[in-house]
Amino acid sequence: MPTRVHEFSWPDRVVIGTIGVPGARTFYLQVRAGTQIVSVALEKQQSALLAEKIDDILDQLVALEGNPFSVPTSTPIELVDNDQLEAVQEQFRTGAMSLGWDPTTAQVVIEAYPIADVGAGNNNEALDQDGIEAPEMLLVRMPVGTARAFTKRTREVVGAGRPVCPLCGYPVDADGHVCTPPEV
Repeated sequence: MPTRVHEFSWPDRVVIGTIGVPGARTFYLQVRAGTQIVSVALEKQQSALLAEKIDDILDQLVALEGNPFSVPTSTPIELVDNDQLEAVQEQFRTGAMSLGWDPTTAQVVIEAYPIADVGAGNNNEALDQDGIEAPEMLLVRMPVGTARAFTKRTREVVGAGRPVCPLCGYPVDADGHVCTPPEV
């Protein structure tokens, strides 16, 4: 059965955003091109790691001797996006992701795949004509300036959560925190 691909080659918007309060936030990767919007849920750690790895790719390109690509070292001010998420309709919850670089278009490439839910029936999933769940994925290609803006925003969104305990490294809730420092 063919995979349903939600593909965005030159998106108008690519952001990580959240719904909910710190400690109970749901993170979304949202992509828009014209009127097509796709939102996929992901974990906070996936969001943070995605931003880190995109920055790594861009930093390696900047440091590359004879680099033919014009990669910004910081976020271009005209690409900063601090707006809220648009209407969110979760397409799927992200499991595996891959990240790459396409030198032919000078774009960062993100692929997101849903969590494989073996044996569980979910009425929200896309079904083919035989009633079998159709596999799907999100494919996003974004230019280097957009990628820098994406990582800046993602780091800010991830950092806007609960503060981290300096002793145990776990989040501190508004109603208090009891921890056991790690043993040395």
